[in-house]
Amino acid sequence: MLVVGNPKSPYFLPLPGAEQEAISIAELLHTQALIGDAATEMAVVQRLSQARIIHLATHVLPEAGVIVLAPSAQDDGLLTGEEIQKLHLKADLVVLSGERTALSKITEDGVIGVVRSLMAAGATNIIGTLWSVSEQSTAKFMMEFYRQLQKTGDAAGALRQA
Repeated sequence: MLVVGNPKSPYFLPLPGAEQEAISIAELLHTQALIGDAATEMAVVQRLSQARIIHLATHVLPEAGVIVLAPSAQDDGLLTGEEIQKLHLKADLVVLSGERTALSKITEDGVIGVVRSLMAAGATNIIGTLWSVSEQSTAKFMMEFYRQLQKTGDAAGALRQA
């Protein structure tokens, strides 16, 4: 399990609700969340390929295919679609928790966005949003989603119940 929340980025405003969401979900699932400065692109990429469930509560530039993480001396903190597609994900579930995380852009080459990149990298199921969402409502919803997922093991059913 990989849980990321509110990576500290010089390009975007902080998401304190996303940080609390990540901490609460990690506690529920008995894991440690990567938050703030610890949620660097390098740290996240090192864990992505091993995780079966990935929860990313951060800014996403969906149409550009970019996941916003914290920068480090080795990277810029912007995980691009091209970088994502080079990963070999084993994830059964990727949750993009934030607003408009599943939007895509239609081009001559097809549909381009974060979801496409994650699928190309091997993610089986992806949950994202197509609209604006509030941090507080999203945190409550996500906690209920993971409670239901623990009970049933079925992401689609857990999503319906939440």
